[in-house]
Amino acid sequence: MTDTPHARPFADFLREHGRGRTHDELSDALHTLIARVKDTGKKGTVQLTVTVEPMKKDDRMVIVGDKIKISLPEHDRPAGVWFVGKDGNLTRNDPDQLAFDSLREVPPPPGVDPETGEVTGTEA
Repeated sequence: MTDTPHARPFADFLREHGRGRTHDELSDALHTLIARVKDTGKKGTVQLTVTVEPMKKDDRMVIVGDKIKISLPEHDRPAGVWFVGKDGNLTRNDPDQLAFDSLREVPPPPGVDPETGEVTGTEA
């Protein structure tokens, strides 16, 4: 028979630590992560950090803390196409497109209704 100490199952610690709060939060975090992974098709993580520090003035005791971090995958955001103008600013209009500043609207020819564009057959 060996004198190897028996390690208490970690799951037992989780269920008892913080009156079960840590275990419940990890369960919720994992459930949330699974849903987001299925929704986005990307990976994510749940991370538990357990800290243990000595208790001052009593070497039989330790202080145990925990931190839960969840990294949810993000949905892809749509991108937009923009042009960069001569001044370095973004614009929706192509700055190199030909501009016709001298163009003007031409009135319809005689016999065409200016509102609808229909041929009326009468000349003005």
